[in-house]
Amino acid sequence: MKKMALVLAVVLASGMVLTACGGSGKSGGSDNENKKTEAASETEKGGADLAVQIGSDLETIDPALSTAIDASNIIIHAYETLLTFDQDNKIVPGQADSYKISDDGLTYTFQLKDGLKWSDGSDLTAEDFVYSWKRLADPATAAPYAADMLSVIKGYKEASEGDLEALAVSAPDAKTLVVELASPCVYFDKIVTHASMSPVKKDVVVANGDQWTLTPETYVSNGPLKMLEWVPGSHITFTKNENYWNADKVTLNTLKFVLMEDSNASYSAYQAGEVQMIRDVPTEEIPSLRDNPEYHVEPRMATSYTIYNTEKAPFDNVKVRRALNLAVDRDFIANTLMIGVALPATNFVGPGLSDDELGSTFEEVTRKNNGGDYFNVTNYEEDLKKAKELLAEAGYPDGKGFPVIEYMTNDAGYNRPIAEYLQNAYSQLGIRMDIKVVEWSTFTATRHAGDFELCRGGWVYDYDDASNMLNLMTSDSGNNDGRYSNPEVDSLLKQAQETQDRSEHFEKLHAAEKRIMEDAAVCPLVYSSDFYLQKPEVKGAWHSPYGYWYFMYATVE
Repeated sequence: MKKMALVLAVVLASGMVLTACGGSGKSGGSDNENKKTEAASETEKGGADLAVQIGSDLETIDPALSTAIDASNIIIHAYETLLTFDQDNKIVPGQADSYKISDDGLTYTFQLKDGLKWSDGSDLTAEDFVYSWKRLADPATAAPYAADMLSVIKGYKEASEGDLEALAVSAPDAKTLVVELASPCVYFDKIVTHASMSPVKKDVVVANGDQWTLTPETYVSNGPLKMLEWVPGSHITFTKNENYWNADKVTLNTLKFVLMEDSNASYSAYQAGEVQMIRDVPTEEIPSLRDNPEYHVEPRMATSYTIYNTEKAPFDNVKVRRALNLAVDRDFIANTLMIGVALPATNFVGPGLSDDELGSTFEEVTRKNNGGDYFNVTNYEEDLKKAKELLAEAGYPDGKGFPVIEYMTNDAGYNRPIAEYLQNAYSQLGIRMDIKVVEWSTFTATRHAGDFELCRGGWVYDYDDASNMLNLMTSDSGNNDGRYSNPEVDSLLKQAQETQDRSEHFEKLHAAEKRIMEDAAVCPLVYSSDFYLQKPEVKGAWHSPYGYWYFMYATVE
C-alpha cells in the first residue's frame, strides 16, 4: 500500500495544504469609471505596493461570518480588535488603550484610545463594539464563532435565542466598554483578539444587509488598511487607511490580495514577479525549493483531521470511528506523502500550546498524563491490527456488510492525495471509500450544512489555549460540523471555561481531550505548517503561528 501512496506523492496537485476552515464565493466590486479615477488617485500616497497570494476567491470577509484562514488574513489588515498581536506574538493594545479586571475576575473594563475613527472619517465609539458583539450573538446573523467567542459573557444564552439586550456588554461613555462575564475566564484577553470580535459600522451594515462587504464604499473598516477595489475572481486591493490611529507607522501604499486557487498559476505569477509572496506553492516543486532562501516553512498551531458526520450510520458507532482512526499511517502521510512539511498527529491538540505546568506544553502534559500518545506513529502495524479487531467488534469483520462510504474534499494541494491514501488505508479493513471533490467556493458551506459522510477538516488556533480547538466539539459550537455530542465533554469544557483556577482549567481540558479521543470524534492526521515563497526584497512582514501574515508595516526594497 505504501508503494501505491508513493505514486500519489509524485502526482500531487496544487498548493493548499490541509488547514483550518475556509471558503469562497460571495464577492463584489465596482466598474464605475468615476470610481476608477478615485481609486487611481488613492494610490498616489507613496509607500510600498505589494501583491500577495493568500488564497482563492472568498465566501465572505464579514468578520462575524468568516471561518476561512485566507479571509481572516484579509480581515486583520482591514479591522482591528480591542487587543491585538505584535511581531513577537504578544498581546498588545489595539483599539483599546488599556483595560482593568475586577477582583472577582467577572468584569473587564476597556478604555478606548482617543480619537478613534472609521475609514470613512466618522467617529468610532465603544457603542460600536456593543453593536458588533450583539450582532455576533444574534441568531439571525448565524455567526459560526458566536458561541466560541461570546459564551463566556453573561447573558449570551438569552442573546443567542434573540434577546440581544441580555448580552452584558455596555458603553457607559464613548470611550469605555464594560464586559460582564458569566464566570471568570483566564483567557478572555486572548478571545478579544479574534477577528470575529472586530467592530463593524452599524449604519452601513443595516443599510446594505449582506451586501455591505462587497464594495469599497460600504466596506468601512477601522484597521491599518481600507478597501480600494474588489474584482471578483481576480483580486482585492487595499490601501492605507489615513484615519487609522497608527497610520503614520503603516508603510504600504497598496496591498493587492491576488485570488488564485491554482498553485501552479500562483507559482507562475511569483516567478514572473507579478506577486511578491504566495501561500500556495505547488507541492511537486517543494523538493527543488528546499534550499532556496525564498522558500519558508513556518510552524503553525494547527491540526488537520477528518470529520465524521456522527449523525449518519455507520459513523454513529464509536467502534467504527476508532477503527478508522487507527487504520491511518500518520508518519507516512507527514513524512512521505507531505514530504516533511507537517508532523504526524499523535493526539488532537498539537505542539506549541501553553499549559499550566511551568516549561511544559499542553501536548507534553497530555503525553505524561496518558503514559504515551493516543496514536503509535512508530508502530503503525500494531494500530492497524487494533483497527481490524475494533471493526469486527462493531459487527463488520473484514469489512463485511460495511456500506460504501464517501469522503468529501476540495481538489488542492495535498487534499486529493491524502483522500486517495485514506481510500487505500481503509481498503485494508475491507472498506470501500469513494471520493467526492467539491469546488472550494462551496466546500465550507456544504460542510457547515452537514451534507457529507466523511470530509476534510482542520483547525488553526485563534488564540493560545487548547480550549479554542476542544470547544469545537461542544454540542452548541457553530463549527462542530460533524455534529458530535457528548454531555460529559460539554460539562468538562464548561467547567474549564468557568474556573478562575488555572490548574483546574487545564485539568478539565485534558480530561475533555481524552474523552474526545476515546470517542474518536474526529480523526487527527497531521500538525500542519505554512510553507510559502516570499521575495527577499520584502522586509518588515511577518508570519504568526496562528496562520496569519502581517503586511501592513512591510517595505519593498
